[in-house]
Amino acid sequence: MKDSRARIAVFISGGGSNLQALIDAEKAGILAGDVVWVVSSSKKAYGLRRAEQAGIDTWVYMPKRYDSAQGAAQDLLRKLTEREIDYIALAGYLKLLPAEVVRAYSGRIVNIHPALLPKYGGKGMYGHHVHEAVLAAGETESGPTVHLVDEIYDNGRILEQVRVPVESDDTPDSLAARVLEQEHKLYPRVLSKLIRGEYEQGSN
Repeated sequence: MKDSRARIAVFISGGGSNLQALIDAEKAGILAGDVVWVVSSSKKAYGLRRAEQAGIDTWVYMPKRYDSAQGAAQDLLRKLTEREIDYIALAGYLKLLPAEVVRAYSGRIVNIHPALLPKYGGKGMYGHHVHEAVLAAGETESGPTVHLVDEIYDNGRILEQVRVPVESDDTPDSLAARVLEQEHKLYPRVLSKLIRGEYEQGSN
């Protein structure tokens, strides 16, 4: 019989601080599931070391190594199925998930974005690019957004946001640090609520 706790795969591309926040939340008994697999778009991602230190299985997913995009997508979906993954959490993952995976996990894939969507989202809007754009526009607030994932960057249904004031002397670094602090609190909480079915059913 399958374990009743949700099995979570976390997808990363870099440092993996939100991955670490999910791992820490699991250890603290806060996360309503277990991180059992970490997938990276880069073999150099520091998040892979975080996963290995926590005893979590890892894999580097590079579609260019396959004969076709369809073959890459099918292999990813097969590996997710083999590991009985229930939910996917994108944590600084900079690639679009294959449409086949998005369809198979509809309503069960989340992403955390370092700005108040729908503003400052879309292709190329990641990391410091986001914070630079927020400051350049003279915004008075920013903050992380957790949303469901569809086939378009940063487009899925918003689940929750936290508003972070933009200070008059903020730099991209200082704003990023304060937003990231809130990301680490928000992501485990929202993912847990999704797993427990606390959000109304609706389209992505």
